[in-house]
Amino acid sequence: MKAAPEAQKRLLELAELDSVLDRLAHRRRTLPELAEIDERSAKLARLATEVISAETEIGDLAREQAKAESDVDAVRVRAERDQKRLDSGQVSSPKDLSNLQSEIASLHRRQGDLEDIVLEIMERREAAEAQVARLTAERAEIGTGLATLEEKRDIAHGGIDKESEEAKGRRGGIVADIPADLLTLYEKLRAQYGVGAAMLQGGRCQGCKVSLSIADINRIRAAAHDEVIRCEECRRILVRTPESGL
Repeated sequence: MKAAPEAQKRLLELAELDSVLDRLAHRRRTLPELAEIDERSAKLARLATEVISAETEIGDLAREQAKAESDVDAVRVRAERDQKRLDSGQVSSPKDLSNLQSEIASLHRRQGDLEDIVLEIMERREAAEAQVARLTAERAEIGTGLATLEEKRDIAHGGIDKESEEAKGRRGGIVADIPADLLTLYEKLRAQYGVGAAMLQGGRCQGCKVSLSIADINRIRAAAHDEVIRCEECRRILVRTPESGL
């Protein structure tokens, strides 16, 4: 392949800009805020699940409490009714009187047991409500921090994107000066090796940092100025300049 020396030298400018663009892309992908955002987002998702679980428990306990209180009311009403029968003197049979007194005592015990159950449910419900309040406050705090991090990320991305657009603009101007076949080769090598062209400086390829042999130097020295030279070691395009040591 042949290309004007000026076009080949433009490859060095292109390679430098591509290196800048690669560094900017890496910075964009590895902003420290991104890892913190992921961590906080995961915490928010976990907290959302825990809040739903605690709220579900509150709902279950509320229904359980309502049923237990209903049972207490039913037992109390029955005990009051029996007490009225006892106090009214309507029960005259000693046996019936004994049975009624025994039932009233049993109802009072049952009422006490049910009231203890209600109290235990209320305590569990209060604990669940406190858990929801704590989780909600933690979620709000993390959400605020997440919003701050996302704002910092967006600002950083904006600055990086601006630099990238400026570099891409300059790249377009350089690409316009490079023949299509040379540019195609450069892009292919860049995709393979990360860098498509490197300077030959002081008898060393600046792409792989390997010093060329005397035979290679002589071969390059004898090549036409418009011949596109490749490094025998890394296969990148070697661009000759006054600093090449030829």
